[in-house]
Amino acid sequence: MTDVRAYAAELDAALPDILGAIARVVNIDSGSYHAAGVNATIDVFAAMLLDLGFAVERAPLPDRGDRMTARMTLGNGPRLLVLGHADTVWPAGTVAEWPFARDRDRITGPGVGDMKSAVVTAIFTLGMLLRRGLPGLGSIVFLVVPDEELGSPLSRAWIEEEARNADLCLTLEPARPDGGIVVGRGAVGAAYLRATGVTAHAGVARADGASAIAALAPLVAPIEALTDMEKGDQATVGIFRGGAARQVVPGEAEMHVDLRAPDDASAAAMFAAIERIVAGPPPDPRVTVALSGGFARPAFPTHPGTRALYALAKEFCTTLGAPAPSVVARGGSDGSFAAALGVPTLDGLGPVCHHSCSRREWVEVHSIAERGAVLAGLIAAAASGRIGLEA
Repeated sequence: MTDVRAYAAELDAALPDILGAIARVVNIDSGSYHAAGVNATIDVFAAMLLDLGFAVERAPLPDRGDRMTARMTLGNGPRLLVLGHADTVWPAGTVAEWPFARDRDRITGPGVGDMKSAVVTAIFTLGMLLRRGLPGLGSIVFLVVPDEELGSPLSRAWIEEEARNADLCLTLEPARPDGGIVVGRGAVGAAYLRATGVTAHAGVARADGASAIAALAPLVAPIEALTDMEKGDQATVGIFRGGAARQVVPGEAEMHVDLRAPDDASAAAMFAAIERIVAGPPPDPRVTVALSGGFARPAFPTHPGTRALYALAKEFCTTLGAPAPSVVARGGSDGSFAAALGVPTLDGLGPVCHHSCSRREWVEVHSIAERGAVLAGLIAAAASGRIGLEA
């Protein structure tokens, strides 16, 4: 019988050390574009995993931090993949304005919930389990991704390669504010429209110019009209910019569109609809409009193996007196890559986080030991053969 109360008590006793490690990594600026900071964060995670006996490999990416793979072979049994990331959405300099801080049951700071506290908690949890022994588990592979907040464009193939060799995948995105655990996700993508026109003085030579902005502006409404909240389709123009000066006919303009769909078929249909919209003739034939992008993250289907993992996680949360509603999220994560390949995957296994990716982001301190215990319970149950891991 998996004793999640004992796991929670042991992790709670280690809470000062866990919080110290969280503070250390939160106080490192590690925005996705800040490779040195991402690598400094990975340095901390790598040292912790090396101390547990993992073999650690790092592969540099151009203009990004390193991909980090930590491996441990234990014997025969299920092969576990754990997914975390070291990058945040916050640029260099954020820590100076907003360092790690604790106020009773709240900790805050850039990336504290998404997902530095989760990675630290998972490493302490693995240390606890390894000291106790994990007979029946075949191997553990722990990936720390450097470009997750960008959609993992340079890490997807690596994640998928490791996922194909795994029997289950546990993903460390934070638990929802209501304690929710993620059992599925929609597809996430982006469309980039770039218009090129002809510059001219807006006064004396207006007729010589062809406005790139005028070509893109009429496309905003039909693209956003693809949104169907009931169905789960969303197309949101997040950036629209162009021009160089008030008195110059704009020769350049661009539009960035956030795309979300409930499944891969809906995603393909949405992008095809955008292609049709863009294919229409611009108001001025001298303007060209180019479309790029697509759905970088596939949908995360809820397989029977995922349902089995969730049922056990909910049981453990109930034992600990914690809520654990199931969530099908609109946002993407690296767990989507594993789930799309048919690997039983559960996400949202980090501590409970509020206002993720905002300056109000904070984590419930009491949830650190609690969610670490749930993670420990899932790993121990996999080792004991208690979970049915059919896809």
